[in-house]
Amino acid sequence: MRLISENKCFGGTQGVYAHTAKSTGTEMTFGLFLPEDAQHGPVPVLWFLSGLTCTHENAMTKAGAQQYCADHGIAIVFPDTSPRGDIVANDEAYDLGQGAGFYLNATQTPWAAHFKMWDYIADELPALLAAEFPIDPERQSITGHSMGGHGALTLAMTLKGRYRSVSAFSPIANPTQSDWGRKQFTAYLGADESTWAAHDASVLMSEHGFDGDVLIDQGTSDQFVDLLKPESLAQAMMARRQSGQFRMQSGYDHSYFFISTFIADHIDFHAEALHR
Repeated sequence: MRLISENKCFGGTQGVYAHTAKSTGTEMTFGLFLPEDAQHGPVPVLWFLSGLTCTHENAMTKAGAQQYCADHGIAIVFPDTSPRGDIVANDEAYDLGQGAGFYLNATQTPWAAHFKMWDYIADELPALLAAEFPIDPERQSITGHSMGGHGALTLAMTLKGRYRSVSAFSPIANPTQSDWGRKQFTAYLGADESTWAAHDASVLMSEHGFDGDVLIDQGTSDQFVDLLKPESLAQAMMARRQSGQFRMQSGYDHSYFFISTFIADHIDFHAEALHR
């Protein structure tokens, strides 16, 4: 692991690091904010998974999360959204290939060689953080935006007991029924649609739910709402009587202005679970 940058931030430290990842076979970059409390012992950690076209940097610099994490003594990690580099397969479209890993393990050529983002987020990066930083692996929560909201929800509902709480901003909620999903799942996982359900938050909510509280925020003026299909997830939560909230926020769009408006609510929500 190598240090790319380190800055003092709200009494803590915002760092950016790179390491060679076995899961992807590439160098991966991530951001990690450690609050001042980390100087005195391990702190809980919140994962922020970003959306299409993003790197580790977008949420790190635009979401405004650090000040609220500092208040609660919580670390927050900002992983990249895909493997990158000259050896990594790519596509001319913004929603496939580099910057569009969809937080799954690809099985199809040419993506299978490096697109192992499920393994990277679920196993490799958590192990690295626990080994190298004052992070408490027993206290983790997860959130994300758009494609990252999809990733946060699917990871949380699949890895039972891993995360104490899960939230999402404008998640891709029903990708098996959306062009933001069907296109990518066909490319990454193949034409057999039976393999897709494990990466659909609405399906997982209907079948398994989450063993904790859920918070979803969706803007009513989101320009991508037809692709996100929030109604499918809301209906699944209601049918399952899932503990949590699904909030429609009037007039908000898909941007980081939306995220930064409600990020304090989400961190307060996670802090309550992480400090329980």
